[in-house]
Amino acid sequence: MMNCPHFAQKDCRSCIWIEQDYSQQIAQKQQHLQQTLTDFIDTKTICLPAQVSAPVAMRNRAKMVVSGAVERPIFGILTDPFVMESAVDLTDCLLYPTEFQTIFQQLKDFVGRAGLVPYHIAKRKGELKYILLTQSQWSKKFMLRFVLRSENKLELIRRELPALLQNLPQISVVTANIQPQPAAILEGEQEVYLTDEQMLEEQFNQISLFIRPQGFFQTNPQVAAALYRTAQQWTAALSIQKIWDLFCGVGGFGLHCAVARRAVEPNVSLVGIEISASAIQAAKRAADKLGLTKIHFQDLDASQYQAQQGEQPDLVIVNPPRRGIGKQLASYLNGLQPKFMLYSSCNVESMQRDLAHLSNYRLSKLQLFDMFPHTMHYEVLGLLELI
Repeated sequence: MMNCPHFAQKDCRSCIWIEQDYSQQIAQKQQHLQQTLTDFIDTKTICLPAQVSAPVAMRNRAKMVVSGAVERPIFGILTDPFVMESAVDLTDCLLYPTEFQTIFQQLKDFVGRAGLVPYHIAKRKGELKYILLTQSQWSKKFMLRFVLRSENKLELIRRELPALLQNLPQISVVTANIQPQPAAILEGEQEVYLTDEQMLEEQFNQISLFIRPQGFFQTNPQVAAALYRTAQQWTAALSIQKIWDLFCGVGGFGLHCAVARRAVEPNVSLVGIEISASAIQAAKRAADKLGLTKIHFQDLDASQYQAQQGEQPDLVIVNPPRRGIGKQLASYLNGLQPKFMLYSSCNVESMQRDLAHLSNYRLSKLQLFDMFPHTMHYEVLGLLELI
C-alpha cells in the first residue's frame, strides 16, 4: 500500500485505489475482465497472467493546471475550477519520475520571467492555462507545451526560452498551444512550434515511435512496451502476409507485428488507418526509420474503412477509443473474415459489445495490461481466430 499525502488530505483523489495493496488491485481487475468477457472465454482460451506496472514513477506525461500568481505559480489541479484558492501543487506526485520535479521548479521561475500570468476561469483573465510535459523513457528527452489563452505572450516566451533550454538541455521540443475558449478545455487547434524539433522520439523493443504535441500516446511506457511486445509475439508465428492496423495512431501495433513477420515473410505488407493526419505523419516517419517499404498509412476514419475489391487481409488489428469499433465495423470485419484479429481495448465493456458482433471468431488468447495502476482502469489484449 502506498502513502500519498495528497490522497490522505483529500486534495487529489485521482488514484482511487492507492490505499489498496497492489496485488489486490490486480486481482480485482482480473476478476472484472473475466466476468465481463465470460461469454467469450471457453476451455481453449489461453488467459495469461496480468502484466503489472511499476507502482510509482511510471507516467511519462504530466498535465498541470497553472494557478496562483505569476511570481508564485502553482502547478497541479484546481479542486474547484472557478476558485483559485482551491489549487493543489502536484509537482511531487508519486506517479512522475524524479526528473519532472527539477523541470517543474525551473518552469516556475520561467513563468515569472516571461510574465505568464496564470489564467483565472471565473474572471477570464490571465494567459497561461496549462503546462504539459512529456518524457521519452528511451532518450530521457522532454516535450514541453504551454497552453495559452492567446498569442500575446509568444514574444516574451521566445525571448526567455534560450536561457531555459540552456539550463534544461533535456527539453528538445517546445510548443505553445493557443486555447482561447473561457472554459476548462485542455487544448486548442493552433500549435506554435518554438524549437526546430517537432516530435519526441520514443523507442519500444528497438522500434522507434514518435510523440507529437497533439495526439494520443500511451502514458505508461513500461507497460506499453510489454503490450506491443506481446502483440508481436502472438502474431510472429502465424500465417500472415497482409496486415491491417485500424485506429493505428502512430503505428505501434502494426509496426511491431510487421517487423516480426518480416523475419519469416519478406513480402509482409501493412495498411495503417487513422483519422489524425499528424499521427499518420508520425507513423510514416517510424516506418521509414525501420526501412519498411510495403507500408501504406492513410488518414481516414477507421470505423468507415473497407477493403478494395479483391483485397483480403490475414490479420486485422483494432485499437479503438473507449467507445469500441462499433456494430458497423464489427459486422463488416465479421463478414470479411480475416484469419486473425488482434483487439486492444481500454474499455472492456465496449470490447464485450464488439465481440458479440464477431460471431465468426473465437477468443484464442487474453491478457490484462495494468496501464493505469491505482485506478479501476486497465488495458486488455485479445487474439481472435476465425472459426
